[in-house]
Amino acid sequence: MSATIHEVSTAHATGSRLGWAAADSWTMTRRELAHWARQPVQVVVGLVFPVMLLLMFGYLIGGGQGVDGDFKAYLVPGMLALTMAFGLEATMLAVTQDLGKGVIDRFRSMPMASGAVLVGRSVADMLQSAVGLAVMLAVGYAVGWRWHEGFGSFLGAVGLLLLLRFAMLWLGIFLAMVAGRPELVQAVQILVWPVGFLSNALASPASMPSWLGAIVEWNPLSATATAVRDLFGNPGAGGDSWAATHAGLLAVAWPVVLIAVFFPLAVNRFRGLSR
Repeated sequence: MSATIHEVSTAHATGSRLGWAAADSWTMTRRELAHWARQPVQVVVGLVFPVMLLLMFGYLIGGGQGVDGDFKAYLVPGMLALTMAFGLEATMLAVTQDLGKGVIDRFRSMPMASGAVLVGRSVADMLQSAVGLAVMLAVGYAVGWRWHEGFGSFLGAVGLLLLLRFAMLWLGIFLAMVAGRPELVQAVQILVWPVGFLSNALASPASMPSWLGAIVEWNPLSATATAVRDLFGNPGAGGDSWAATHAGLLAVAWPVVLIAVFFPLAVNRFRGLSR
């Protein structure tokens, strides 16, 4: 009997801890979402900038080297993947601003679940990314892009894009806590943009020198872009390399590896901030 009472008490305590952590995490999420209302210009800029890139590359700069078929059908999935990768910068900026103002230190001193701050940050960022993805899909549709497979394939493509964003989210949180200051985000941007454009988002690796094309095909962003194009039924980047023919596998494996590496690093870094 006493053992049963002990087990029930333990279960209730565990449930209470989980409920406490969920409530704290939701409070932190609402705090992040409230920033949207207080900083509407920043939100609008974050939504409009990738749209401007899509229209610029689609109408002004052009491109499509090595692409068979309509370039816009090739470009839109690539820009969707590029937008998810560039979300890293927004995550870093938000976290470093909180660190610089001492907000995170104040939260850590309060009687709340230790992971609530990171959970709130991640949920808010994923919601914003989902909104941004919806806007980009709508703009792509408006300029003539279409998907040609079933709704299940469409959802699968969206899932791969959000999985990439989730991986970049934890990379961004970790790098932000390493950097510590918003000014240092610019140093990371210098690296993010070349890595982003060193992919098949805008041009086919077939149009590049062989050594450069091989690097591009193994870029995690290229894997997601290629897999998403396949699921949408849009023209692919071509190529018969292992990376190109197994893009769907890599589009899952790369984000999972990034999450497995940077999620624990970010959590440990967060726990050690005030030590």
